[in-house]
Amino acid sequence: MAIDDPLKGPETNAPPTAPPTAPAGSGAPSVWSSLRPLVLRLHFYAGLLIAPVLLIAATSGFLYALSFQAEKVLYRHELRVPVGDRTLPLSQQLDAARAARPDGTVTSVSLPSEDGATTRVLMSTPDAEESKSLAVFVDPYTAEVRGELTSYGSSGALPLRTWISELHRHLLLGEPGRVYSELAASWLWVVALGGVLLWIGRKRASKRALLTPERGATGRRRTLSLHGSLGLWAVTGLVLLSATGLTWSKYAGENIGSIQDQLGGATPAVSATLEGGTGGAGGGGGGGHEGHESMPGMEDMPGMENMPGMKGTAGGDVGIDLAVVAARQAGLDGPVSVTLPTEGTGYVVAQTDKQFPVRLDSVAIDPANGMVMDELRFADYPLLAKLTRFGIDAHMGLFLGVTNQLALAALALSLILIICWGYRMWWLRRPTKERKLSAGRAIPRGAWRKVPLTALLPLAAAVALIGWFLPLLGISLLVFLVLDGLLALRARARARTAART
Repeated sequence: MAIDDPLKGPETNAPPTAPPTAPAGSGAPSVWSSLRPLVLRLHFYAGLLIAPVLLIAATSGFLYALSFQAEKVLYRHELRVPVGDRTLPLSQQLDAARAARPDGTVTSVSLPSEDGATTRVLMSTPDAEESKSLAVFVDPYTAEVRGELTSYGSSGALPLRTWISELHRHLLLGEPGRVYSELAASWLWVVALGGVLLWIGRKRASKRALLTPERGATGRRRTLSLHGSLGLWAVTGLVLLSATGLTWSKYAGENIGSIQDQLGGATPAVSATLEGGTGGAGGGGGGGHEGHESMPGMEDMPGMENMPGMKGTAGGDVGIDLAVVAARQAGLDGPVSVTLPTEGTGYVVAQTDKQFPVRLDSVAIDPANGMVMDELRFADYPLLAKLTRFGIDAHMGLFLGVTNQLALAALALSLILIICWGYRMWWLRRPTKERKLSAGRAIPRGAWRKVPLTALLPLAAAVALIGWFLPLLGISLLVFLVLDGLLALRARARARTAART
């Protein structure tokens, strides 16, 4: 993502940039040679003015990628316990959580994913903020409550990661601050792809200089070499970050969601609605499954005879333990979370393993008899919904665990370095080094006039379409154009005044 300046002649230690030329004898410049000044001007101003936003997003994203492991250290008392001989029933663990927080209502439970991990009981409380729950951590071997923390979102972020996540998403400003993150995501792919085009279009002594920093280079040439080669390596990840970040943005996200729905790629959900619309732990009704028997063999399983509500009856609740047993028998192995019934709904048991290969199947269990009412296999998701799931989880550092988080940290650090090197090049190109506070000269105006009409018209149509689809990109680009035009008018007025005097 090179920030370049064609106004100044080539430096003594740097060869001039030369875009590809038209075939010999054609008598006309290539389309790229016409488009290059326009791309250069856009890249220069976008890099100059949007880079601070990108720098904040990259820095907070770097901290977020490291926060997963930091949480394990900071909250180790709540998250880890000595491994015991026997795991207690979930119902007993829920009773302990309710006793610790009688003002809370249990909404879901995340079972331990490994030996020595605590059970996470999520509660809604009167003072809970939107999308946040109270997480009560229970020792699965003793039912001791280890502590309670605020949990955010489906990823279960604890206070440290939540704070960094909110800084990354909206600068801790709430809904108005989301404009910043959407602006960053909207421009990231533009700056990245534009920079790669400029970097590839440069003349160089060897192909190796395209992929690695040039040996022996000094000054601005060395900085440009670092900036361009690292940008080329990072461009794929940066574009993917931009695309996935836009999926849950405020304005562009609505457009993306609408198109995804029209293409049949909406994410499906398991149906937990009871027949008759009543029942569940929250409502007490049985729910229209009279005549069905409890799952065969449940009564004879070891330890089941002592579980409350084991004998499922119409209007009763088989309990969370048998709901999990039913889900296990339906094939849901590995770590799972259980959403408790509410008025008119049953249990929802969902796999939560986002490692590869993922296990994200889910089933709905009738609380009256423990029967599977509905099931949803991740293999049956539409392809677009699968890709969206993979993309969002990868953006959040959940898809491949530690590997994913290290990759995100490396990508964020790369973007920070690219931006810093870009600003350094801009500083090194300032008109006079005697004026320490002066800035580099801007890219010359009128680049669009050099683009052939056959290329300019489709380009303008594409830009208009993208600007409509990504509103903040379109609005900010329009602001750039207006300011650039005003600066041009001022420059002409000054030139006329100078000519008269």
